[in-house]
Amino acid sequence: MIRFECDYTTGAHPKILEALVSTNGESTPGYGVDEHCEHARDMLRALCQTPDAGVHFLVGGTQANTTVIAAILRPHQGVLCAETGHINVHESGAIEATGHKVLGLPASEGKITAGQIDLYCQEHFDNAAWEHMVQPGMVYLSLPTELGTVYTLAELEEISAVCRRRKLPLFVDGARLACGLAASDVTLPDLGRLCDVFYLGGTKAGLLFGEAVVITNPNIDHDFRYLIKQHGGMLAKGRLLGVQFEAFLEDGLFLDIGKKEVSQALRLRRAFEEKGYPLFVNSPTNQQFPVLPDGHMAALEKNYSFEVWEKTDEGHTAVRFCTSWSTADGDVDALIADIQKL
Repeated sequence: MIRFECDYTTGAHPKILEALVSTNGESTPGYGVDEHCEHARDMLRALCQTPDAGVHFLVGGTQANTTVIAAILRPHQGVLCAETGHINVHESGAIEATGHKVLGLPASEGKITAGQIDLYCQEHFDNAAWEHMVQPGMVYLSLPTELGTVYTLAELEEISAVCRRRKLPLFVDGARLACGLAASDVTLPDLGRLCDVFYLGGTKAGLLFGEAVVITNPNIDHDFRYLIKQHGGMLAKGRLLGVQFEAFLEDGLFLDIGKKEVSQALRLRRAFEEKGYPLFVNSPTNQQFPVLPDGHMAALEKNYSFEVWEKTDEGHTAVRFCTSWSTADGDVDALIADIQKL
C-alpha cells in the first residue's frame, strides 16, 4: 500500500534523526530551557525578523491551538474562523473544552475575508442584545487552509488591518506552513509583522513531532509558559524539540521540505487534470482534491491510501491526496501510471 492520506505517515527526515542521534548522550536541563531550544529560538527570531518575540515549542498542532487560544480569550469571548477551519471541524471540540466558542464564518475554498470579519464585529456590537452573545475576541486563520488553499500577502494585510482596528489578536495556524510558504507570496517576516501569534509546524514537515509558536504580542506572551504547563504541553525532555528545530531551520531545510511536498503534489494534480477529473478546490499546496467517479476511486483504493473527503453527487466523490517530505518519485510515478490506466 502506497500512502497518500496525510503528511505524517512516516518518521523523521534523515537530518532530523542525525541531529537527535548526535545529541543523544548530552545531559541538559528540562522543559525547554536548554541550549538547543535557546539556539532554535534565536534562529527563528532572526528568520522572522522579530528579535523580541516569544518562541515556544509544543508537541502538536491541537495542543498549540488550544494553548494559544486560551491565552488570548477572556471567558466571554470566542474565536472567529472559517467554518471549515481546523479548530472547528477536526479538533473534537478542543477549543470549546477550554470554555470558548468557535464562531464559524462562511468560507470560500477554506478562506475568509477582512470584510467578513469587520461585518461580523459590526453586527455584534450593533445588536441590542450584544451583551447576551459571545463576543468575537480573536481571529484564527490557517496557512494553508484545511482545503490546501493559501492567503495572499494582500489578503493577509487586509485581515491584519481589520484585526488591529477592531483590537482582535490575529493567530495563524501554521501546521503546514512550510508548504504555505512554498506556494504563496507570504514570508516569515510578513507573518512576524502582521500576526500577534503564528506557528511553524514541524510534525507535518519531517519532524518526529513539534510546533514552534512565535508570539509577537507581549501581552499574549506574558505568562505563556504557565499555560503550556497547564495544558499538558511542557515536555520534560524539551531539548528534543530544540534539537529538531535547530536542524529544521538550518540552511532552510524547512523551505526545501515544503517545496518538495508541493512539487510532488503538483505532479499528481497535473495527472488528475490531464485525465479530465475536476478539482474540488484550487489548491496550490501538498493537498490535492480531485473529484473521482466512484468506480475509479475504488480501483485506486486497492493500492493507494487516500482520504475520502465529500460526496459531490450520486456517482462522484472528492478525495484528498496528500504528499509529504518522504513521498518518493517512484510512488508518484506509480500513481500517475495507474491514473492514466483508469
